[in-house]
Amino acid sequence: MIAWLNFAVLLFSSLLFLVFYVRSVSPAFLEKFNPGKGYRSCFRLRAIAISFEMITLVCYVVYYFQPLPNPLPLHFPWSWWISLVIALVIGIPATTLMIVGMKDAGEEMARPKPEHKMYTGIYDRIRHPQAVGEVFLWLVAALLLNSPFLAIYSLVYFPIFIVFCWAEEQDLLLRYGEPYADYMQKTGAWWPKRRK
Repeated sequence: MIAWLNFAVLLFSSLLFLVFYVRSVSPAFLEKFNPGKGYRSCFRLRAIAISFEMITLVCYVVYYFQPLPNPLPLHFPWSWWISLVIALVIGIPATTLMIVGMKDAGEEMARPKPEHKMYTGIYDRIRHPQAVGEVFLWLVAALLLNSPFLAIYSLVYFPIFIVFCWAEEQDLLLRYGEPYADYMQKTGAWWPKRRK
């Protein structure tokens, strides 16, 4: 019973994470319907999205102790230490990319403002460094818990993060217009474009 309840919460919190995060990266769109409040509401929406993300992470841990009955093995066929090494190989660059993206985004990372200028730093090469780093951390969590089921479930976050990035870009096009469209042509969304 606990396993099924945990799985239901896992699905529900993943969905709500998607819904609230998409809204949190859409300040210009929200501003059209709620003038003077769209940008301010994004911080609250982001906090709600992150709380659902944390609930999802808790569900990962609960799954380790209360797995669903399914044909997958409970653990990978290798030692946990191998999973740890794989997790570090993926997690260190992913975390570094996410942190550099957060630093270079500055306050805009959590509190978008209409007067914010377009990004610099790592954003000169890639448009979504935070998303690229963070999406791989779900797989890292699954590896640390040595769970094939959670590793497969972690793949759900790839389309979720693609939706995040698409929604954010639609809003940035609304905010910045042609300069952002030009920026999109010059930079890769998830991987740097080769410079000509």
